[in-house]
Amino acid sequence: MSILILGLILFLGVHSARIFAEDWRTQTIARVGEKRWKGIYTLISLAGFALIIWGFGFARQQPVVWWTPPTGLRHLNALFTLVAFILIAAAYVPRNQIKAKLHHPMILGVKLWAFGHLLATRTLADTILFGAFLVWAILAFRAARQRDRAQGITYPAGTLGGTLTTVVAGGVIWAVFAFWLHALLIGIAPLGR
Repeated sequence: MSILILGLILFLGVHSARIFAEDWRTQTIARVGEKRWKGIYTLISLAGFALIIWGFGFARQQPVVWWTPPTGLRHLNALFTLVAFILIAAAYVPRNQIKAKLHHPMILGVKLWAFGHLLATRTLADTILFGAFLVWAILAFRAARQRDRAQGITYPAGTLGGTLTTVVAGGVIWAVFAFWLHALLIGIAPLGR
């Protein structure tokens, strides 16, 4: 479990600079340069992500089971993750109405993904992993909205075409992940086979 926690600290810690240390981040980028900052940021993120995967794999070998969620929560999680994939796609597809309205759809997608998985999973490792991402997403979204207000940032209006592309792309990627990749990469078939 300690490897999982260390991975979360590294990964979410580096992703929390804009939540807790915006001024320090800005000063550090000015001092070391943007490319170097991004390089260090990427290395720490990758190390943290690798430790999360490794630690979670170890924790799954001897799980501490909290409870057995009802089947309905697994179905609810499938719906939440579908919406989460659409929200994440909205962060990348240009000029969609979802991003125009929500401003930070990727963070909201992480929040929904983490919340759904907290409901549908049953072990201590699940709670630590998804709980940490949920807390991070709540704080990150609040900080991002505060930055937007302070800087007077506005988002361009979305188009119907951009929105439809977002929904279709998110839905297709979700289906591929839910029906095939989740079992292949994580070892769990969330929708059965």
